[in-house]
This record gives sequence, C-alpha cells and structure tokens, in this order.
Amino acid sequence: MFSYEYVPPEGKTNPKKSDTPLALLRETTDIYENNLYPFVHLSTDGNIFVFANNRSILLNLKDNKVVKEFPVLAGGARNYPGSAMSAMLPIKLAVINPPVIPVEVLVCGGGQYPAFKLAEKNIFLPALDDCGKIDITAPNAQWEMDRMPTPRVMGDMLNLPTGEILMINGAKKGASGWNFGEVPNYNPVLYRPWLPLGQRFMELAPSKIPRMYHSTAAVLPDGKILVAGSNTNSAYNFTGVRYPTELRVEKFSPWYLDPLMAVKRPVIVTRLANYGTLKYGLKFLLEFTMPQDTNVKEQVKVFMYAPPFTTHGYSQNQRILQLAVKRFIGVSPGRYRLRVIAPPSGVIAPPGYYLLNVLYRGLPSKAEWVKIA
Repeated sequence: MFSYEYVPPEGKTNPKKSDTPLALLRETTDIYENNLYPFVHLSTDGNIFVFANNRSILLNLKDNKVVKEFPVLAGGARNYPGSAMSAMLPIKLAVINPPVIPVEVLVCGGGQYPAFKLAEKNIFLPALDDCGKIDITAPNAQWEMDRMPTPRVMGDMLNLPTGEILMINGAKKGASGWNFGEVPNYNPVLYRPWLPLGQRFMELAPSKIPRMYHSTAAVLPDGKILVAGSNTNSAYNFTGVRYPTELRVEKFSPWYLDPLMAVKRPVIVTRLANYGTLKYGLKFLLEFTMPQDTNVKEQVKVFMYAPPFTTHGYSQNQRILQLAVKRFIGVSPGRYRLRVIAPPSGVIAPPGYYLLNVLYRGLPSKAEWVKIA
C-alpha cells in the first residue's frame, strides 16, 4: 500500500474514511524495494518530512499536499533493505522564536542498490559510508555531504543529552534481512554537528558482540546507552549458525561518563514531578548544583529529549530540544536557579514524556522525566 493514515487523538474519530495515497512511496519502490520503514520527522513548520529510498518531501497533513521536494540524496539506498540511519539534530529554542525555527535532518550510511539481491547469493557489497545533512526549513535546501570513519548498514542513531549523535550497531557489508549482513561494525561513532565539515566524527571503543539485524539501542536517564538484540536468523537459533541469536544486553558509557568527570556533572535538585504536566510556553524554575566555577551562566544549557520507539534501525519519534533560559540566578555557592521556558507548541514538542537534563561544559546531569501537553 503506497499510502498513509491518521491515528486520531484518544476519544476522537478519524475524519478520513480511507488511507491517503502518497506518490513518493510508489515512485521510490525499485526492484529491491529499498523504501520500507521510511524516515519521518515532524518539522518545526508543522509539515512532515518523509524520506524514502533516496528522495524526500515535506508533506502538509492539513490538506494532504506535498509542499516541497528536496534534492535526491545520491549514492545508494537509504531505507530497508538498504537501511541507513536518520535523526533530527537538536532544535534550539530562544526566548523569542522566529516564525519557523531552523531544523536539520541527518541521514547516514545505507546499502548499495543491488546489495539485498546479491546477498541472497552470498555476495556482500560494502555498505555506504557517507552522510547527508539538510536544513529542511531552508528555502533552497541542499544536502551537505560528509563521510563516516567506516561503512554502516542497519545501524542505530541516537540523540545524546550533550547534543551529539551516536551511531552504533550494524554491519559493514550487505543489507538488512535474514543472513544478509556481513562484517559486524563493532565500533560506535560519535558525531558532533557543531565542528567543521570533515572533523565531526570520532570512532569509539568497540563492543565484542555482533549487533546486526534486529538490534537496538536506547538512551537511559543516567546517560548510558542500553544496547540489545541481533538476530539474523528467521527463528531463535543459538547453534550451528554464523551469527547466533543474541540475548546478551550491554550498557555503553559515552565519554561524558568518565569517572574522573563525575564530580563536575550538574545535579538537578528540583522535583520536576511536582509541576505535573508542563504547559506549552510555561516558565518554570529549575535548580541544580555543581562545583563552583567561573562563567557558569555562559556554559549552562537545558535539553529535553523524547525517547523513541524503534524498529529496523529507525528510532521513530526521537527529538531533542535545547530550551530557552529566561533567567540565571546564583542561589548560593555551587547552587543555581534557572527560569526555563517550555517549548511553545506541540509542533515543536509533541505531547508526551521527555527526559530533561542540565548540561555544563558538555557534561550532562542525570535526566528527570517531564510530561508536556
């Protein structure tokens, strides 16, 4: 079905009686498909960014019309079975925001177009090692290309509480599917979007466990990454296969959890649960402690992260926002109070639960759960 449908809010009925056709899905289906599990991101202008295979559009859901088509992201297939990774970069909010807040989307890795078919014959083509970044709110948006340290197909991409991006799991050859991937990519990669082009990637310490088809990763409130899964077999199979079904679970600690830095991390002392549900645009107080330092005000940020639900390497619903700070007050030595502004609308922060943390000089606090509606 080359269509989409609405799931209405609780208590309401769907005004549409049938699915709505979407030409992009039909037009991007090649002989190997390569457009399943498309990437979908809610833009800050209220439109939906949809990416399938190598093409992308902005879709206006109010009148079901395509309002913009972006340039083709050349180089290969980016959706299942040529599974790439995708995430929105942090959305930076201000005390007074422009009518449309800029937002960028990142798409990395994937597979060569015939990789899936050739893998059936045990021929495993190298995965893609390039990354495309695009400002989906820009009038003349273009892909800015970069290159990862290693190829990666069917990996996972996560927003970290530092504003960085983590790429983890996947394979260096082949495609998604049963036994269609080879050469596990054991090394996570860190992406820092604020650095100059060509300097944004850093390869991290490897795991010893292959994490390929049906693997997953999630950011925990303490900043660690829960890593699990990997089953390249069509059933649970633990013996006599190249990559047995994997039931072990790992925790990956990014650089900011170095024990030597623990004393420098902020600690949130406000019980955010006392606020109940945050309202859009609400100004709320947030207190935290940390070792005394100079220029604290200029180095403090507040992030709010919507954890995703994930399948086939795509973390859906994931987004991270840098909240606007209206006022900074030194309460006592090592204790500070912020007056923070909640996101302005459900277009910027869809209703639900978020992890909120304070960041100081790149070091995040443990996160607290907040709900916004």
